[in-house]
This record gives sequence, C-alpha cells and structure tokens, in this order.
Amino acid sequence: MPVTVRGLEGIVAAETRIGDVRGEEGVLLYCGYDINELAGKVSYEEVVYLLFNDRLPNKTELAQITQALRAEREVPQGVIDFLKTVPKGASPMDVLRTAVSMLGCYPTNRPNLAMSEDHAIAIKLVSQIGILAAYFHRARQGKALPEIRKDLGEAAHFLWLMTGEEPVAEAVQTLDVAYVLHAEHGFNASTFTARVVASTESDMYSAISAAIGALKGPLHGGANEGVIQMLHEIGSVEAVDAWVADALAQKKKIMGIGHRVYKVLDPRAPHLKEMAVKLSLKLGEPKWIQMSERIAEIMKAEKKLNANVDFYSATVYYSLGIPTDLFTPIFAIARMSGWTAHVLEQSANNRLFRPLSEYTGQPYGRKFVPIDQR
Repeated sequence: MPVTVRGLEGIVAAETRIGDVRGEEGVLLYCGYDINELAGKVSYEEVVYLLFNDRLPNKTELAQITQALRAEREVPQGVIDFLKTVPKGASPMDVLRTAVSMLGCYPTNRPNLAMSEDHAIAIKLVSQIGILAAYFHRARQGKALPEIRKDLGEAAHFLWLMTGEEPVAEAVQTLDVAYVLHAEHGFNASTFTARVVASTESDMYSAISAAIGALKGPLHGGANEGVIQMLHEIGSVEAVDAWVADALAQKKKIMGIGHRVYKVLDPRAPHLKEMAVKLSLKLGEPKWIQMSERIAEIMKAEKKLNANVDFYSATVYYSLGIPTDLFTPIFAIARMSGWTAHVLEQSANNRLFRPLSEYTGQPYGRKFVPIDQR
C-alpha cells in the first residue's frame, strides 16, 4: 500500500552527486566538500565550476569559467526595457521571475564554448541574474544603469551595479562568501521544483522561473526578509525578551529560527554570524546583531531550536546597505548555480516525477443530477 507522507518528509525522490544535507549531523556537502572547507577559502566562481563539474578548477579552468561568465553579461535590450518600465512598486522576485522567463525568448549563441546548449544557458543565467536584480533596483529609483563591466568578479560586479561606485574589498569578500554559502542545499523546495519542471523535458528557463517562484515564499527564501522586519518591530535589545515571550505565547513563528532538515546547528550560520558581527561593529550599528544573538539564546533555551542561515544573512545584507526586499533576490543570485546544476543533472538521467496522491474527497458513486433538479 502506498504511504502518504505530508511534505514528502523523509522521502528520497532521486539521486544526486551535487549536494547533501545531513540534518542530524549539521553537515552540508558540495560535491563531497564540507561547506566549512569552502566558505572563505574559495570564490563563488570556483563553486560554480565545482557544482557543474564535480571538482574544483585549477587556475586555467578558473580563468575559463570566469571568462565565460563575464562574456555573458550583455542582457538583451528588450529585457532591460522591461526592467525600466515595470511598476516601481513591483516585487523584485516577481520581476526576476518574469525577466528570467523573458531571457528564454532570446537566443544563446556561444559557439566558442565547448559545451551543450543547456550548459551555455546555465552559464548565461548565473551571469545575468545579478544584473537583472541590480538594474531593476536602479531603475525603480530613477537612477541611470551603470555600464556592464568585465573586470570584476560576480559579487563585485553586483555591488558595482547597485551603487555605481567601486566596491570596497570587505563588502566584496562578504558578499562572495554569502554567495558560496547559499549556492547549493540539496533537494530544497525551489531546487526540487526546478527538477520537477526539468523532468517534463521543458526548457531550463521554465525550470528556473518556477524555482524563483518557489524561493519567493516566506517558508523558503523569503524568511530572510522576515528577520529584518522582526528586528525593526522589536526595536531594541531591551525589548527582545518581552517580544519573544509574547510571540511564543501567541504561537507565532520566529523568523530565521529552526530548520526543516537540520536538527542541530545549520553549518552555514556561524560563518554568517561572524560576518554580521564584524559588519555591525564597523558600521556602528551593533544593536542588530545584539538583538539577533539574544533571540537566538532565548530560542535555544526555550525551544531547543537553533538559528538558521536566514537569521544572520539578513543582518549581513542589511549592514551592506542592501534594501530588505532584495534579500531574497540575492539568495536567488547565489542559488542560480545550484539550480542550473540540478537541471543539467536531471536532464542527463531523466525520469518524469509523477507521485501518487491520496484521495480524501466525496465517496465513489455520486450520480449526476440535472441542473433544474439540484
């Protein structure tokens, strides 16, 4: 007899060589590397190569993937026009989802790249998603769009496009590490969504557009926005205890606390916490990290729950001066490498996802009644 498992918890849906989340141990693997072996030691470009090729690049290969990414930074004019004309109050995630879908209307012609068309599209999507987010942000402010540059890495280029100013090294390093930490996370909701779409043999743009839609949800990528909103609502370190006590009494969800898979500390959280502490102290606004640490202490003591990656990434992005509604788009920028790697893997050894369902509706045998007799 088929077994019904709500949310597919504990169900193995497919095999993958890309990433592994070991929740009981608090371990996250990228192609066999513990995340602690990578964070702060490799660049995001190296992680892109790793996820696509199952190994870290040598110097020549890193130069090749870097060149390939930078070569794809020319966004089609039609997409740029859309970013300029979309309502300024639109959700950045809605804009990203639509813009990625629009990219599918334009050809990807990279004959000098020795790779499949889907692989070339993956490179283009990793390269362009940050440009889409930054350009929309500039356009909604009524500001000019900075020129595309090909002398900057992925993190530095995003910061350049956001501000039009040369990014400082510390900010670049911080965002680069954040990209590395968010690049891959097993069969999370958005990645699984991308693989389900890919399993129908639809195109990569459709799969990634669907993934962005899944990431938007507050139970997935949208949680980091909720963290900053929560901190602003609390207001001060002195108000934390009473606010959390009241929230728990009302059975409210504390954003950024707990995780569906990790039963112990999220291994990404300590890296982001360290960066959050440094940035908060440097910028003279230590209260955000102080409030966060106090919330984490209470939740650990009261509910035996740990802070997750969203909890500290929110403070990191806020300290970098990034608007709250761009927190989840940054998640999408980093995760694009993981999403596209999974789509490539699914397509290489495909099997259509078609689960069963348990019917709980009206009993079998209902009879049709003409409308004038109902």
